[in-house]
Amino acid sequence: MDQPRKAVALISGGLDSLLAAKVVLEQGVHVEGINFFTGFCVEGHTHAIRKTDRARPKRNNALWVAEQLGIKLHIVDIIEEYKEVVLNPRHGYGANLNPCLDCKVFMVRKAREWIEQKGFDFIITGEVIGQRPKSQRKDTMPVIAVESGADDRLLRPLCARNLPETLPEREGWVDRERLYAFSGRSRKPQMALADRFGFSDYAQLAGGCCFLTDAQYSRKLNDLWRARGERRYELDDIMLLKVGRHLRPRPHFKLIIGREDGENRFLEGYRKQFTHLVTRSHNGPLVLVDGEPGDEDLDLAARITARFSQGRDAEAVDVEIHIRNGATLTRQVKPISGEKIPSHWYL
Repeated sequence: MDQPRKAVALISGGLDSLLAAKVVLEQGVHVEGINFFTGFCVEGHTHAIRKTDRARPKRNNALWVAEQLGIKLHIVDIIEEYKEVVLNPRHGYGANLNPCLDCKVFMVRKAREWIEQKGFDFIITGEVIGQRPKSQRKDTMPVIAVESGADDRLLRPLCARNLPETLPEREGWVDRERLYAFSGRSRKPQMALADRFGFSDYAQLAGGCCFLTDAQYSRKLNDLWRARGERRYELDDIMLLKVGRHLRPRPHFKLIIGREDGENRFLEGYRKQFTHLVTRSHNGPLVLVDGEPGDEDLDLAARITARFSQGRDAEAVDVEIHIRNGATLTRQVKPISGEKIPSHWYL
């Protein structure tokens, strides 16, 4: 008997990639999953920290999808390689700093390289025509296939019948009639298919969890680049942008203020890398100082720290300032009042 054909499915953790892989599994193809770690899609990270997200499952959604499907998942770190996609997208950005078309080309290219190394036959994605304005249009889907080098080894099971036949369909590895013709932004067809397959607990309707699509996150990343005078980032930078309240009172420094206990605990891990402030006379946040503040700047940072503590209405609050070089200062300050914090300080 012929050995079953083998495919790798791009698994984001969303419903579409779950369904796309399941559709092909149902046809007897051996499917394994691949998830590319960029650093920008750590949804479970913020859910684990924030009290407001306490009810949401604390899980890696890509691993959870693989478990539901009963397939092996390969997690591939592409943080360094992915920087070029974020910083210099050939096809530009979407509404924010999301390089969606370049991102999809890059990930499908990496999947193509993977199947060539592993002896797999084709690639599966959960794309649906018309679902996303930048990367999932009928005119951009061929761009992804061509520029990635995957060509007709790229199968999109959820909308395949709206597209030309691919190699897996022509060769009979999958039955085109058992694929789908979904299109548009409505998720109702996917939800109905999920019910048919018995999936009731799925992470999110949209694929992925990329923070670059978020306007507030993109604004903070742009601010980081402006402050540094160059477009670069490291993993710690992009993780810290997801946590805390970010204020830039002066062009040469900003404050990262823990909003609750979980965020304060997370920021504790960065104390040695930053000048940081804590209140001693009242309960309050841990505050990191990113930049090069002068003495007057530290006074302002102390007053802002006091403002976000339980001593916000007190005449004076004791604030301890730990300088990155190891020195410790103590200031007794009057909390800055809410109306004296300009809205443009908030990132």
